[in-house]
Amino acid sequence: MVEQRRYRRPAMLDMEEAEQIEGDIDPLDKALVAHESAAALVAGARESSDPELTARLVRLVDEEGIDTVAMMWSKAEPHTLPGALWRIYMLREWVQFSADAVARSYHHGVNAAQVRHAIAGVEDPPGPDEVKRLADLILTGVFQGDLALALDRAGAFCRVVATGAAFEAQSDEGHADARAHQSTLRAAQLLRTGEDLERCAALWRKDLLE
Repeated sequence: MVEQRRYRRPAMLDMEEAEQIEGDIDPLDKALVAHESAAALVAGARESSDPELTARLVRLVDEEGIDTVAMMWSKAEPHTLPGALWRIYMLREWVQFSADAVARSYHHGVNAAQVRHAIAGVEDPPGPDEVKRLADLILTGVFQGDLALALDRAGAFCRVVATGAAFEAQSDEGHADARAHQSTLRAAQLLRTGEDLERCAALWRKDLLE
């Protein structure tokens, strides 16, 4: 039997590390389960319009653990519903775990990404509590209201933080090479995640996100 390691809390968005999660389920079966579970979760919540159910789904990682969510959706293709859910849950977990650093990067990125800031809708000034609230609001929007808007907000948020992380990487150059490298990687990962989420939003609007 294959030993399954635990997935760490995300100190930064690291989609590649999710690929290291192991299991003994056939990949085709796993893909089918990922799509069916994501569709059932979103459809069920949106049809019920139950605030308590939505609140529980927002706290899914808090109650079930990141491992459970990762095993369901981490290997789904990025431009799919399970892929989008995985990225948004990862985003919320990262924000909860690193709110100070996320808020700092967001603050640094606002001036260079005003349009994305407006779409994301983070309260001013964007402190740790504000970015945590936005992460919860985005997930709430997935299960209630306009799902495409929620995905667009998540994508815009990622882009603003990516801009701030890139600024931090430039500021760190010549002072701490390892820190600058980490900030550069974070910016690239966040930009890619933002693009993926915005693509998912466009597909949802065309009824093509599966």
